[in-house]
Amino acid sequence: MSIANNANRNTEMSELTLEAQEQTTQSTMNPKLAGQYEAIRRREYELITGLLEVVPKIDGLGDDQVAQMRDALFHADHPYMMVFMGPFSAGKSSLINALLGEHDLLAIGATPTTDRINILRWGEEPSRNRSGEVDTIFYPSGLLQKVSFVDTPGLESVFEKHEDITRKFLHRSDTVLLVMLATQAMTKRNADYLQILKDYGKNVILVLNQVDLLSPEEVTTVRDYVVEQSRDQLGFKPEVWLTSARKAMQARLADGTLDEALWRESGLHQIEAYVDDQLSDLVRMRQKLTTPLHIVQNVHQAALASVRQNQAALDHYQSIAENIERQLEVAKREHERAVNEIVGEIDAKFDLAAGRGGNAIREQFQITRAFGSVLRGVLELVGLSRIARGGRGGSYTRAAFEAHQVFEPLREIPTTADKVGPRLEGRDIQDLDDLVKYARKEIGALPPLLQNKVIGTVQAPIKYDRTPLQTVRAELEPLEEASLRLETENIERALRNTLLYMAAYEVVIIVILVTMLVAFPPTGDSPLLPVVLVLIGLALIGLVFLPLRGRVLANTYHKQLDVLCQQYSEALTRAADKQIAYGMRVRRDVVSPLTRVIEAQTELHSDQLKRLQTTGQEIIRIEGDLAALGKGGILGLGGKR
Repeated sequence: MSIANNANRNTEMSELTLEAQEQTTQSTMNPKLAGQYEAIRRREYELITGLLEVVPKIDGLGDDQVAQMRDALFHADHPYMMVFMGPFSAGKSSLINALLGEHDLLAIGATPTTDRINILRWGEEPSRNRSGEVDTIFYPSGLLQKVSFVDTPGLESVFEKHEDITRKFLHRSDTVLLVMLATQAMTKRNADYLQILKDYGKNVILVLNQVDLLSPEEVTTVRDYVVEQSRDQLGFKPEVWLTSARKAMQARLADGTLDEALWRESGLHQIEAYVDDQLSDLVRMRQKLTTPLHIVQNVHQAALASVRQNQAALDHYQSIAENIERQLEVAKREHERAVNEIVGEIDAKFDLAAGRGGNAIREQFQITRAFGSVLRGVLELVGLSRIARGGRGGSYTRAAFEAHQVFEPLREIPTTADKVGPRLEGRDIQDLDDLVKYARKEIGALPPLLQNKVIGTVQAPIKYDRTPLQTVRAELEPLEEASLRLETENIERALRNTLLYMAAYEVVIIVILVTMLVAFPPTGDSPLLPVVLVLIGLALIGLVFLPLRGRVLANTYHKQLDVLCQQYSEALTRAADKQIAYGMRVRRDVVSPLTRVIEAQTELHSDQLKRLQTTGQEIIRIEGDLAALGKGGILGLGGKR
């Protein structure tokens, strides 16, 4: 026969013949069956394309799984495939040549001659298309209008890549003809291949070739042995066909006719009968749809196992992220506790100052100092207050405050407030160093696949930002000054006014009393005596007013200092909170290369698991619809699902 070698012509012809073959196949089907078939095929195609979006992103899943998924797409758009597998020189190529009536369509020989996958499809004229490790041969045979034959390299070839090629192509098959020499049936390798085929869930037919070399008794013995071993390996009894490629070629007579008797003796009529009779449209189409679904099931199970294994491994790393977050929360609480302790110290100093200040104020307004206070008030009235205050630095209140050490706690407040920065910074620096060591150690322990996904470098910042606690000084300093100056001035002013009013009051009472005594000298029965006594009582009452006023001023001072204390504490706390937030942010930034990859992988695995679970549900639905193919209605084909 003649096979064209022009690549462009072959490629164009391959596409046309594939399309023509598919159209020919479907045109012979029942229209209803064709519609059901097309609906399931379309759903399988969508299922496969959806899975192809997930599978390549699953860590640890082999590239062969992705290749199998792409091959499943190949199946969804290609005819039924019958794959010949077995050791080299078992006669695979010879059987195909005999089936198609061509002695040299496929090369045969005593040494491995097939180092590529050969797919034989129907075509109007012979042609060959070469692509990668696969040759597609088109040939005008009636058998190839119903089924495509696939010749594979020998499974026991001395060239290891032959077996690799065959194994990779195994999942594409719809039916597998496992060919073995009748004289070497069921070797250990053949038994291994049966197990592989079982794992793939393939429809397997065992073909014993060259039975013409055995006696009838030997043929029966070999067949029984193969059936028994197959049942043990596959868990069921497969079909076993006895063939002779040599007799089949002899049955092809020179004039193009066929010696029917010799053809039946060759056993190849079983393959023809399988294709023509047993492999009906329904069976063939169901098997054609089952093959890609089996591929999807195998890849889906492998993908699901990989995702669950990855998730189990990631659980450990997720605990790392949770541990880091817990450490950050602990550090934040400790920071807040430290700030609260310092703010508490400041509050206590304000309280101490308020208490001492209250004592100093009340002391100035004691009843025992009433006469002295009146004298001071009189001096204020006559403009001689500087003489009275000369020995007290110009202020009675400040002198009293100094005597009671009111200002000592207030002067200590800035120093106490300044402890916040070093306390927070010291802990931050220590924690950052510890986190860097911890994160680097954990990244080093990650699997290589995860290590390659780590973005960024784990390192502490070059510079520590103290801005929040530095800028707050501008807000704190006026409050500190106010606590030392403004309140004492206010109290001094209130004290002076009180002394003036009290002195004026007492002077008026004394003037009235003196005037009355001078004008009307008292006698034993003088009617002015009660008036004098009333005036003396009013004078004494004026003196009692002095400690009451002192108590009011002391309370006012305490409240005003409390307001300053609250403003001071709030300002310092706000700045400290900003500094703490900065420290937490820097900590998270340091470990972010580790936590980011953990979070991303967790999210990715969750999405993968969800999509795989959805895929599994769709696989089950398609299986049910596939079982109902040709039986009236199919769930999912326009009906209620």
